[in-house]
Amino acid sequence: MDFETVIGLETHVQLKTRSKMWCTCPNTFGAEPNTNVCPICLGMPGVLPVANDEALRLTVLTGLLLNCEIPKYAKFDRKNYFYPDSAKNYQVTQYDRPSTQNGWVEFEFEGADPDAEGRRRTRVRITRAHLEEDVGKNNHFERYSGVDFNRAGVPLLEIVSEPDLTGSDMAYAYLRALTDILVRGGISDCDLEKGMVRCDVNISVRPRGQSTLGAKIELKNLNSFSAVRRAIEFESGRQIEAVKRGEALRQETRRWDDEAGITEPMRSKEDAHDYRYFPEPDLMPFAPTETWLDEVRARVPELPLARKERLMRDYALPAGDADVLTDHLPLGQFFEAAARGFRNPKAIANWVINNLPAALSAHGVRLADLRFGPDAIRELVTLVESGRISSKIAQDVFAEMFTSGAGPEAIVAAKGWAQVSDSSAIEGLADEVIAANPGPAADFRAGRTAALNFLKGQLMKLSKGRANPAMAGEVLERKLRNVVHSPPISPS
Repeated sequence: MDFETVIGLETHVQLKTRSKMWCTCPNTFGAEPNTNVCPICLGMPGVLPVANDEALRLTVLTGLLLNCEIPKYAKFDRKNYFYPDSAKNYQVTQYDRPSTQNGWVEFEFEGADPDAEGRRRTRVRITRAHLEEDVGKNNHFERYSGVDFNRAGVPLLEIVSEPDLTGSDMAYAYLRALTDILVRGGISDCDLEKGMVRCDVNISVRPRGQSTLGAKIELKNLNSFSAVRRAIEFESGRQIEAVKRGEALRQETRRWDDEAGITEPMRSKEDAHDYRYFPEPDLMPFAPTETWLDEVRARVPELPLARKERLMRDYALPAGDADVLTDHLPLGQFFEAAARGFRNPKAIANWVINNLPAALSAHGVRLADLRFGPDAIRELVTLVESGRISSKIAQDVFAEMFTSGAGPEAIVAAKGWAQVSDSSAIEGLADEVIAANPGPAADFRAGRTAALNFLKGQLMKLSKGRANPAMAGEVLERKLRNVVHSPPISPS
């Protein structure tokens, strides 16, 4: 029997705020354990939380970025459970009235069927993106364990997908697209190494074509996208083999052992009623006004997929170039500033994508600290396309721009690097090259045309790279073939 895998993801993302969700403790990573804490973080008796307004704004902004509905009314709830990383013995979250719901993410995926325009895209529905607080972090040492509550109370967004994912590659692509959107929107830095993104995977298998879902098994707290991919591949295979053996799978929570490459049982999977949700009595419901929503809507940026399409459409760039300039936003902004209104934006893209990053790396310079601006790249490309300098000389000009910060025109003038396009000067150089290289000249006349490239290289070397390459080749070939060059007839 053929089986299919059904996957839903719960992605937990720390929001990019300066302070925590309910207090003024700093939302920072790397502080000494239990130093970014206060009575509110630790759930001391009598304390009252105050909602972080920026966290509320980022939550609704996320909903807009994910094409979600923004309800007129939302509330906070207490999710009751007992675990060492929760000093309160409950978590403040949103249960039945979240701040956002019913959205979707569209992204490129090679496994998708092509649309009418040949694009391979797919869409995953978003059930909700709700706001809650993070909990502390358990640390296990050789002989004891400890809890660091610095993370407790950090605003956390839980983005829940519908079970629309069908495999590990699709889940990986979805997570990449989702985090690209969140970073572009300023929602989170999504730094996996700092624990800013963690993922729970809900996975089941069923006979292909069957509509009823199999038993849902949850894999908890995967902290890298590659781990999500590997865990899905293992767990999907494990479940399929179990069903084939006639085993009845039961709802449960499992952990992923990345080193061993296996999942292991943790506990039976809880249902919602096990958490005894009830409305948080210390927090007012959230009812955003239209004025407040308009302020949030004004913060919606151009999303990566839309930006890629625009770059391809407005600048006639191939998909690969558009991908680079979309993934690296500052580089893309530099390109657009240089290419806007230019007749050949692809030539500018070549310099920005191929030459600029390599030079920045070699000089140890950030793009923001570059000594020249986008107009200098535009000026450099214009010099090449007009024939005033060769592409080889352009590389030297580019290197000098990094050193001195001077403009291309000024560098060419100061260095005397203007391309020689005077036919009489090039003819003189051609005569010298032919006289100095009788062997290759004879080879060409004997039909070995590749010898012309050698002679052309010698002419360019003799001219110190300043000769017009096309004219150099034409003059050499004419002289080698003993073709008499007739000057143009002047009009009478």
